[in-house]
Amino acid sequence: MQQHEEVAQRVREVIGAAGCSQREFARRIVMDPSKLSRSLRGTRRFAVAELARIADAGSVDAGWLLGSGAVSAPTTVAAPAVPAAAAVSRDARPDGGRPLQIVRETVRLIARHGFHAVRVADIADACGTSTAAIHYHFPGRAELLEAAVRWCMDEDTARRSARIAEADSAADELRQLIELQTPATPRQREQWLVWLDLWAQAARSTAVGRLHAEYYRQWRSTVADVIGRGIAQGVFRDVDPEFSALRLTAMIDGLAAQVLASPTSEGPHAPDGDGTSADDMRTALLAYVETELSA
Repeated sequence: MQQHEEVAQRVREVIGAAGCSQREFARRIVMDPSKLSRSLRGTRRFAVAELARIADAGSVDAGWLLGSGAVSAPTTVAAPAVPAAAAVSRDARPDGGRPLQIVRETVRLIARHGFHAVRVADIADACGTSTAAIHYHFPGRAELLEAAVRWCMDEDTARRSARIAEADSAADELRQLIELQTPATPRQREQWLVWLDLWAQAARSTAVGRLHAEYYRQWRSTVADVIGRGIAQGVFRDVDPEFSALRLTAMIDGLAAQVLASPTSEGPHAPDGDGTSADDMRTALLAYVETELSA
């Protein structure tokens, strides 16, 4: 127990030296903020791969985090006892493959090929590194999917906050949110394709399902808050914000899925003009806001 307390204290020192909040540090290491908080409180053990990412983000020695007393990057990571299935290679710390690079390439490959078609070797090739380097930071495919989704969530949340801050009214805020959720750009389409894989996995995995529920709780809460502000400002009718947010986010999901499944000039499908376009989606959503919400 004392060793785990010492590890937690060293991680706190790393976070303090990084000069950011605990939540922001969790974002940098692609870790669930609640898991980081529980680990720092001593109610949960840090996974070896999490400590590897913490060491990388803080530019410190992984051995020092674990109390080995090493000063420079060690050739061997002396980790606390963990199940064999969760252990990373301890022969040597692999070169290359920084965590955020791994996550970004994972997102790109999932969007292009689908989660089940992407091998760890494919991610390693895209990063110009070895599979050992990938497993050092993310032991299994489940961890890679969670990290990819969490990275997309964080990117989405940051963009939402920036757009809302620029809006003049709640009605404008809602229009900005609709614009952000419309898969009109390659980046938006990429993230939506990752969401589609998340939905499929969430239906079969309790762990991924919890991640899915967490994201949608945050997303619907954001939309409900905007609608609530609009009611207070007099730009929206007196509706139930939570129920209206549920309906609107469901429409966004359904329409986005139709847009992604429609032929595009970039894909091997029929010419443009068939199916649902991003413009169709945007028009339909704004019409819904006008007829169902606007005062």
